Amino acid sequence: MRRVLPHFARWLPLLPLLRLGWGLLRQDFAILTANPVEKLIDTCGWWALALLALSLAMAPLQRATRWSGWGVLKRPLGLWAFAYGCLHLLIYTGLDLGFSPRELARDLAKHPFIFVGMATWLCLLPLAITSTKGWQRRLGRNWKRLHRLAYLAALLGVIHFAWKAKVGFRDPRVLLLAVPVAALLLLRIPWPRRHPARAQ
Repeated sequence: MRRVLPHFARWLPLLPLLRLGWGLLRQDFAILTANPVEKLIDTCGWWALALLALSLAMAPLQRATRWSGWGVLKRPLGLWAFAYGCLHLLIYTGLDLGFSPRELARDLAKHPFIFVGMATWLCLLPLAITSTKGWQRRLGRNWKRLHRLAYLAALLGVIHFAWKAKVGFRDPRVLLLAVPVAALLLLRIPWPRRHPARAQ
């Protein structure tokens, strides 16, 4: 079971996308709501951040449970997060703005949360490009340093999502992202360790 679970879990992130595709195919407004474009943008953005947080949680889970299966899921979850982030950006710039650079520049100047969202995607871009074992060998120790950008991307993503939501952190969906990301960032802080008193 433990061998099968990582391979099965790699494809679970596809389910929200299939549900949205089914809603588009059937024109089901129970799924897409009255504003389908906004729903698509919002859902893809939320899942991008949720999958990124799950990817970052794999290393602590592996250390806590001593099961290597969690570590196997880290890369595919991170790539799914980037894929959803690309869809989020593509639907926003394409369906919402009509791929207009002028409209994008206007939105970036008018809405700071969009600027933060673009910064989030730019943080994820080099991580997706260098996610292969080949890049890991080329970069050596710098690979881990570069991939710490994932924590910055998670923080910026939560700020982007909370800023976009009119009720901010009172939105339950925002809290579902903010609490795990805050916990993961706290785990990365090098807290001073207590050393046992030396025997005289």
